Amino acid sequence: MLDQLKRMAVLAAVVRHGSFAAAARQLRTSTSAVSQQVRALEKDMGVTLLHRSTRKLSLTPAGERFHAGCAAMVAAAEAAQAQLHQLRDAPEGELRISMTVGFGRRIGPALAPLLAAHPALKLHLQVEDGFTDLVAHRIDLAIRFGRLPDSQWVAQRIGTVHTSLYAAPGYLAQRGVPVAPEALQAADWLMLQDGTDQARRLPGSELRLQPRYTSNNQLTLQQLCEAGLGLAALGDEDVSEAVAAGRLLRLGTALVLPELPVWAMTPQRDAQPAKVRHAIEALKAHLESVR
Repeated sequence: MLDQLKRMAVLAAVVRHGSFAAAARQLRTSTSAVSQQVRALEKDMGVTLLHRSTRKLSLTPAGERFHAGCAAMVAAAEAAQAQLHQLRDAPEGELRISMTVGFGRRIGPALAPLLAAHPALKLHLQVEDGFTDLVAHRIDLAIRFGRLPDSQWVAQRIGTVHTSLYAAPGYLAQRGVPVAPEALQAADWLMLQDGTDQARRLPGSELRLQPRYTSNNQLTLQQLCEAGLGLAALGDEDVSEAVAAGRLLRLGTALVLPELPVWAMTPQRDAQPAKVRHAIEALKAHLESVR
């Protein structure tokens, strides 16, 4: 069946271009190969499709009727290919992105130019700090931070998040500014919940800390920190407004937290739809602009 469809496409090319030689050039094959395909098609159909002469080719009456179907088949294939190319080259359809709550504030500034330039592009945000079933939610693009668990998804680094230790002025006035490791260990810590009650190592240090307050939501931890409940490792960009307003202070300790890589995770590396490629480029550009 596939061989016959190929021969039908060859016949359509011969009629479109007016000769075996011209069709061969368009199909990037030899003239003899084109002639053989047409002869094989005539044998399959049990009827002569083309009148051949030294000067020109012409369709037989049966060939005219059969060629109409062949041409329609090729036109349908070309239209399907054009639609696929448009989907590949122009962002359109629904783009489904999974991200943490804290990163949600960056999505608007990052993707606004892309969405404005492409009215056919729609956006759905799956926002939560906990585990997201990316397949069940039909996610096209997931934004993740730090070390990644083993996954079949492909990760591409698109930026870096700078984190520091923060506390509210009221907490520091009451408890003092912790500088020494012992003071840091004795402080009240706010951390993301990891499902255990075990002490956790602060990134970039050997300090093992027992959090007093935990949450599955980074934004909630920031709000608790602003309320004066303790210390938290927070993204510098995320808390810039709170610092400018005086609600949080950055601790100038000798402890420097490492940068967190930002990853764009997709189901596959190759043949990504345009909506995903353009979104990754926009997010990467935005993260670079706020460094």
